[in-house]
Amino acid sequence: MSSGRCPLKCSCNHNLSRRQFIRGSAGVVAGSVFLQGCNPLVKEPMETQNPIRQCGPASKYVPTIKAAFVRRKEDYGMLWPGAVYDGKAAQKMYTEKMTSTAAKLGAKFDLRSQPLYSLEEAEAWITEAEAQKADGLLLVMLDRQRHSWPSATKVAHSTIPSIIYSPLGTSFTTNTIHLAETPGCVIYSTNDFGQAAYGMKMLCASAKMRRTRCVVIRGRNRSEAPLADTGISMRVVPATTFIEQYNKTTVSKDMLAMADDYLRRARKVTGATRQDVINGVKSYYVAGRILEAEQADAITMDCLGALGRIKVSLPCIAWSRMNDDGIPAACEADYGAVASHTITQYLFDRPGFQQDPVADTADDSIIGAHCSCPTKLNGFDSGPEPFDLMHHHGNRDAVPRTLWQVGRRATSIDLLPGKADGSSPTKVLISAGTVLENMDVPPSGGCVVSVKIKFDGTQEVLSFPGFHQIFFYGDYAHQMKDFCQLNKFEAEIV
Repeated sequence: MSSGRCPLKCSCNHNLSRRQFIRGSAGVVAGSVFLQGCNPLVKEPMETQNPIRQCGPASKYVPTIKAAFVRRKEDYGMLWPGAVYDGKAAQKMYTEKMTSTAAKLGAKFDLRSQPLYSLEEAEAWITEAEAQKADGLLLVMLDRQRHSWPSATKVAHSTIPSIIYSPLGTSFTTNTIHLAETPGCVIYSTNDFGQAAYGMKMLCASAKMRRTRCVVIRGRNRSEAPLADTGISMRVVPATTFIEQYNKTTVSKDMLAMADDYLRRARKVTGATRQDVINGVKSYYVAGRILEAEQADAITMDCLGALGRIKVSLPCIAWSRMNDDGIPAACEADYGAVASHTITQYLFDRPGFQQDPVADTADDSIIGAHCSCPTKLNGFDSGPEPFDLMHHHGNRDAVPRTLWQVGRRATSIDLLPGKADGSSPTKVLISAGTVLENMDVPPSGGCVVSVKIKFDGTQEVLSFPGFHQIFFYGDYAHQMKDFCQLNKFEAEIV
């Protein structure tokens, strides 16, 4: 639970510890709402006529969190938390906070009417939750004695992802030391309920992730299989699905309005024509029809393989806009990138930038380079960052070159899928750092969106691990590590 710099690093010039950041469920639960007003460069929100929405199982699913308090039935007396602790007041306060947080998350919240007064009651409660296939357990400690921590141990080792919240006075480190790194369970020991609120957010994001269906546009055949232990279902459809839909789709007034809006808002336009922008926006609506037909929540495509040699527009604008709209959209049929986009959006309420990492040995930084970057980096409810419109590095089609704020903190995640049978767990590479510069391409070569980040670790940049990592605003390395532990992923801070 180490503290860190402000996850925003915005022009407000304030610093928040990790605990301060999570404090109050509004921080993470309400997503980007508290980011508004921090960036003087943000323009008014971009409007989409008939915007695309998720159509798959995740979009319709309501997560269920079962919660309970645990304590002795008698007065506390001399044993911790002691007679000074008002357990009834604490129970009332945390009931209100949990109920309010669940409402903000849109989750079904099932709180046991009475605390767990014995280990037997705890075991029965867990058994009931497992039978009901609850998405998460939340155990709030109101006691340090007797059956309290044995009950927490039962919860931690259950088959359900769990959060144990221990307000100060309800645990020693001797209580938490043997449970602290239990896969599938995260413990927060603090008076700061914001950490418990973030735990509830993780439970909901995990449940939604495991019900996400992603349509994969590539090859010639149809198939469907889960992505390792993430639970994400990857539905492969032939590449001709996109091409045929694109060719039979006529340009509509909505497409023209969106294209002209991009041109109006762009800081400058280089190379790309109005028709290039219209063609790219057309891909957005084509992708939406495929999402609807396949009842999918996310999308990825072997874009260069399917479209690189024909005149159909590469979906750079389309994918940028879909990520802005809260639809995970990954380039190059990269399954790990699909999962990383999904986690970023569900957990932090903002889009991320999938990129190719380039080492700069002059300042030991990593340049993330690609040709499709979202613009709503501050969050789905915020306006876009400034952007230019340019040609793809292949000197064709239209690409929004989003300009990242220099000095902002940013996080990188790269999910490396394990095996579906669980024999090899999913691994997530995690880094946090500071945005240094937006590289100009040209004169440099490569993808036109090229953002330079100096990461905190001592990793040699020439051997920086992973590929197609997702960069996004905020200092979330420790929060991501907790998410990995909750989902039994292996986390590595790079």
